[in-house]
Amino acid sequence: MTYTGITLALSKGRIFEETLPLLAAAGITPTENPESSRKLIIGTNRPDVRLIIVRASDVPTYVQYGAADLGIAGKDVLNEHGGKGLYQPLDLRIARCRMMVAVREGYDYSGIVKQGARIRVATKYVNAARDHFASKGVHIDLIKLYGSMELAPLVGLSDVIVDLVSTGGTLKANGLVAVEHISEISSRLVVNQASLKLKRGLIQPVIDAFAAAIPK
Repeated sequence: MTYTGITLALSKGRIFEETLPLLAAAGITPTENPESSRKLIIGTNRPDVRLIIVRASDVPTYVQYGAADLGIAGKDVLNEHGGKGLYQPLDLRIARCRMMVAVREGYDYSGIVKQGARIRVATKYVNAARDHFASKGVHIDLIKLYGSMELAPLVGLSDVIVDLVSTGGTLKANGLVAVEHISEISSRLVVNQASLKLKRGLIQPVIDAFAAAIPK
């Protein structure tokens, strides 16, 4: 039987926790905690709203193809996805951090860049890294990694990394320092454009409630 309500795609962890007050403002309460539940489809107190729990990097894809009507994803994820077919009405100002270039302590980043040397960059965010260094005229070799980014410069896999930085504690613990700011990152509400037309009566009040509850 086809579900006729609205489906919101979320990922576990920080984004989910910081989304809860926004959901509450829209009168939506999850019936289970995804951190402790094995379910991937979670009901809410409203029969016309359900949540699906997916990997953060998959949220835009589920929304783009209409498997979810709405989703919440970091700007970093949306930049890598490209945002095709997605309406992005709100910057929710949650899960805030910065995308930075970081190197091991003692590495003369500015000197290497001035020399015009080619550098190796390890990152999960290949589009953001490519665009950033291209704008500076720096030639790079990109190495895509999916985790433990801080290890790459320490074992000689890369000269620098491009990664998200919140407090900087992980960098410091691994002998790395942030040397360049690329962009501010926060989570955005994304909406399937066809869903907005077909289910506007359900979706627009959620958008409006989220907008009113965005942290200042």
